[in-house]
Amino acid sequence: MTVDGAGGVEVLGWGEVPDPTPGPGEVLVEVVASAVNRADLLQRLGFYPPPPGASDVLGLECSGRVAALGPEVEGWRVGDEVCALLAGGGYAEQVAVPAGQLLPVPRGVDLVTAAALPEAACTVWSNLVVAGRLARGDAVLVHGGASGIGTMAIQVAAALGASPVVCTVGSSAKAAEVRDLGADLVVDYNEQDFVAAARDATAGRGVDVVLDIIGAAYFARNLAALAPDGRLVVVGLQGGATAEIDLGQLMVNRQSVHAATLRARPADQKAAICRAVVEGLWPLVEAGLVRPVVHASYPMTEPAAAHQLVEESGHVGKVLLTRP
Repeated sequence: MTVDGAGGVEVLGWGEVPDPTPGPGEVLVEVVASAVNRADLLQRLGFYPPPPGASDVLGLECSGRVAALGPEVEGWRVGDEVCALLAGGGYAEQVAVPAGQLLPVPRGVDLVTAAALPEAACTVWSNLVVAGRLARGDAVLVHGGASGIGTMAIQVAAALGASPVVCTVGSSAKAAEVRDLGADLVVDYNEQDFVAAARDATAGRGVDVVLDIIGAAYFARNLAALAPDGRLVVVGLQGGATAEIDLGQLMVNRQSVHAATLRARPADQKAAICRAVVEGLWPLVEAGLVRPVVHASYPMTEPAAAHQLVEESGHVGKVLLTRP
């Protein structure tokens, strides 16, 4: 998928580019499917360039089959079915991937659907579980409960014994769907105050972990929703990047703030995250406790409708692009 300048979906086109070649420690994947992430929309608009050295083709995840191995690659064979975490390049027929960012397709998940897993799984596991130190019995607040990250986070929190699992959504239709994923309390942010709802659900104490995709617009309210010793984990900036922090409140309540992106992490950190996902999260998927949620699939050669759907937040879970 090529991008002719920065702009709306009209800048997207399908054309020929040089085939990727796997370098040392890389694997060439024949792509079966990719998924649309908000980062793709930002990159298309010219606001989120790829990290140095990464492909400028859109797509932060994919599924497919190993087509070739670069030098110094062990543990993978041509023909293996995989999904992959990418810094770019997923909207294509082939992509070169650092071997550490390959994940086996979990048992019980078909190869196309597996494209919905890497970005959400790695984001949720590394931030909610590892950085957020999620423990059984913790109260959790997940913003954007109907998003790809949100649908994954709700299921992971429920599977690991968090209680209550609270999330925010923007409509009653989405509320019904996320309840089926394990949310104990769903807050319509257009009609309700999530701080009051989170405190009511925890007998006034507040939640132990907040997973936030909004950023600045929710920052102060997220801290107000946190319990003593609570952890705020910020993984998105849909509501802005600059906020004022009350350090006194953090100190008195022993609260902490963690913020991270996945795309710009060093390769060794991404590889460690992928290993942790395979060890900790894939068993939950294979046991049926967590599943990829796919709202719709579109042909990869015609991604405009998929981008528009994600841009309008008209989906629950992931939106896929599949190879013709």
